[in-house]
Amino acid sequence: MTAVAIGALIIAIVLAVGDWRAVIRDSRRLEYWCKPGATMALVVVAATLNPTNLDARALIVVALVASLAGDVFLMLPKDHFVAGLGAFFIAQVLYAVAFVLFGVTPTTYLIVAGVVILLAWPLARRIIKALRNSGQSKLIVPVVTYLGAISAMVIGAISSGNAVAAVGALLFMLSDSLIAESRFIKSPLVKNKTLTQLAIMVTYYLAQGAIVLSLLV
Repeated sequence: MTAVAIGALIIAIVLAVGDWRAVIRDSRRLEYWCKPGATMALVVVAATLNPTNLDARALIVVALVASLAGDVFLMLPKDHFVAGLGAFFIAQVLYAVAFVLFGVTPTTYLIVAGVVILLAWPLARRIIKALRNSGQSKLIVPVVTYLGAISAMVIGAISSGNAVAAVGALLFMLSDSLIAESRFIKSPLVKNKTLTQLAIMVTYYLAQGAIVLSLLV
């Protein structure tokens, strides 16, 4: 890694921890500084490190910028969930393509795809049922479309054989699954709002950081 990338990574870690503190303290002001700041710092890390694949790096940088837009949409006082979902959809598609550029074989991809789809289908069914029961049927198409995109991202990461990318992808799916459980399904397992939000943000930043560092593998 370059000196600039190392410095930006340290800043990203500090700001991510600051965002976790903001969640615990329910501090909107701190969140407004730390949440987008941490993602911006990761953009700098990805843009300045020495990657093993330049094309994948370019896609991941743009995906992080899309994630930054999603971060801003989702933390605003008004509900901009669909806009945030759209931004993260773009990010997931770009990540999925970037991971394929790491190198995958068709056979491996198809096997991993079958396993991931098999595991993601029950979650999709639960979300669809919850949206219908709560009168939010209009969200079914965008939410399921996004689930398809993040599933493709996970498939690409695991198929690439890049362990760091795979960990990042799985953490990203875990983070988004927690959002679904708390926002739509309202599972008793996520009854504590503060702890759930903290778990969402911890897994989110660990995921994004792992995805960036996968460029070094």
